[in-house]
Parts: sequence; C-alpha cells; structure tokens
Amino acid sequence: MNSRNEFNLRVVSPSFDSELTDSLIELNHLRKLKLQGTTAPWIFFQLKHIFHILESVGSARIEGNRTTISEYIERKIENKERSNERFSEIANVEAAMEFIEDSISEGTEFTHHFIKQLHQLVVGELTDEGDRTPGAYRTWNVEISQSDHTPPDHIQVQSYMDEFIDFINQDGADKYDLLKTAIAHHRFTWIHPFGNGNGRVVRLLTYALMIKYGFNVKDGKIINPTAVFCNDRDKYYERLSEADLGTDESLLNWCDYVLTGILEEVTKVNKLLDFDFLYKNILVPTISLGAERGYLNKEEAKVLNIGILKQSFKASELDEALEGLTSRQRTHLLSKMKESGFIRPLKENGRTYYVSFMNNFLMRSLIQILEKENFIPAID
Repeated sequence: MNSRNEFNLRVVSPSFDSELTDSLIELNHLRKLKLQGTTAPWIFFQLKHIFHILESVGSARIEGNRTTISEYIERKIENKERSNERFSEIANVEAAMEFIEDSISEGTEFTHHFIKQLHQLVVGELTDEGDRTPGAYRTWNVEISQSDHTPPDHIQVQSYMDEFIDFINQDGADKYDLLKTAIAHHRFTWIHPFGNGNGRVVRLLTYALMIKYGFNVKDGKIINPTAVFCNDRDKYYERLSEADLGTDESLLNWCDYVLTGILEEVTKVNKLLDFDFLYKNILVPTISLGAERGYLNKEEAKVLNIGILKQSFKASELDEALEGLTSRQRTHLLSKMKESGFIRPLKENGRTYYVSFMNNFLMRSLIQILEKENFIPAID
C-alpha cells in the first residue's frame, strides 16, 4: 500500500569519523582545486562533450529507454540523433546540459523558472516520455511505479517547491553544499513536481547544483554524476526509497551513496587531464582500434598518431612519417581527412590542426576504449 512519510527538509550532519565525512573532505578539496592539466583544451572539450553524451544516454536508460551508447553514437555520426523518439529523448537531455552550462555558474540563484525551463527542454516534443504540460508543475495527483511513496497532492506542489528553492539558495557554510546537493536530489524526487520527466530533470539539477557549488566545468573539470546512478539502477531506486523514511540515518545513508559515488567518478575522470596518462591509455589505443576495425588506412593512422602525440601539428611535421608520398599525395590525404572530420584546423582556415574524435568513426573506438578502461559504465 502506498503512503507518504512527511518530514522536514534539512541538512543532516555526519559523524566526524564516518566514511561520508571522508568523502566530503576530499570532494571539497577537489572542487576548490584549480586543475593544471597538461591535456590541451581542444582535446579536453571533446572528452567533455563525450561525457555529456554518456550522461544523457545513462539518464534516459535509468527511465527505461533501451538505447545503447553504441546506437546513439551511430546516430550522432550520421546526424540522425532525432530520427525517432527514443533518440530524441537523449538529445533533449544533451540540449539541457548545454543550457545548464550557459545558465549556471558558481553562486547562481536557482528559480522556479529555471527548473521549469529544464523540464521544457527534457520533455519537449516527446509523446511517450513527454508531459501534458511541459514546463509547468503538475495540477493532478500522481503515483510512482514500483515505489511505496505517494507524492504530495498537486495543490501542495508549489509550496513544497518554494521550500526546495529556498533550501538550495540558502547561504551557509561551504561544507554543507555537497550534502545539500544529495538531499535536494532526494527531495525533488519525493515532491515529484512534474507529471513526467522528474528523474531526468533531477539528475540534471544535480549536475547544475555541483556547478553552483563550485565544480567549475568551464575551468578544466568534467563531472558526470549520472554515472553513479546508472551503474546500478536497482540500487539507485532502493536508496531513494530508503531515504523516504526521512530519518537522519536514512538521509545520511543516501548522502553517502551519492557523494562517495561522485567522488569515485571525479577522481577517475581527473586522470584524463594528465596528457601522458590520456595519451598512453586512451588515445593511442583508440587510433589502434580504429585502424584494426578498418576505419583508418595506414597513412591516416600515421597522421593521427602524430597528431595526438603533438596535440596540434602542421603539415610540415608529417614529412618523415609520410616520406613515401609525394607532396600532392600528402595534400590530398590531409584534405580527405579534413572532409572526414578526422582532423580540424585550430582556427578557421588555419594550417595548424588537431585530431577530432567527434561525430566520426573514431568516436566509436574512443567510447569502447573509455569503457574498457572503466571511465564509463558498461551500460550497453
């Protein structure tokens, strides 16, 4: 029988010797740390974009969308990511992540309007996974499938969301920010303010709150909190249900689950800012796999291997590697690689190039290597 357990929205404090406190201390250190990575920005931002794709696919899959990363990547390569509704659902989350990065920075005040805009982006132009009132709080009562919790009556939604907005915007000691992020995630799902799309919106809100509370994604950080939840969907729902009890213990257990998971993800992904690590463990294997699968010929692989080693390069730096080709053949090779999207100029019409992994066959290889090295959950 479904029921609702009313409890106050509040920050709960862990004991000093708990694992949660250890995670909080380390996360607070990482969010304030100005990363001096050796990976060039044009490579870093490609990786960041790929993690956005993974966040979007993962969030949709939690809700039952069975699209695999591989399927969606194929649609990206073919520019057909909105070819049907299940792909559009993922593309909507991608668009919402871009909106967050354009709208939110450290200290930004959240508003009802912002949350409703997120919802509009998430459910827009969808049928099965849409909402009858996109961008508006529900005006009807709902139940959550496979949950014992009954969300508040629709006439209470506005007042609960007023309290929610005040909670996340409230000034307080920095040490509570990450606890608030985890607690806000649960509270939003408890309120269930929209008719549909609540799960996708709350995971986007978690991303936005991490930016608000100091994880500056424009300054060399990649964060992918959804990886914590899509690693084990059943565990995610179990922990949410346990937190519905509203006791200090249940809320602390929820915070420990969320923040320990985020710490593991942030620590792991930060390795990609070390170019030596990235080059040896990710980029070289990506080119090798691309050649092995027939996406690249011998000369293309040589160019790309030089490109990833140098991070940026000019045609003259390829002379030794392509000594068997005439000048005309080299020019033709580079033109073909530019047309295929394997290399791009750093500046429009420039003659300094970088290797591009986006929306071409290399993306397939890169995703497979990132998965093999446990940087992304194996959700296919």
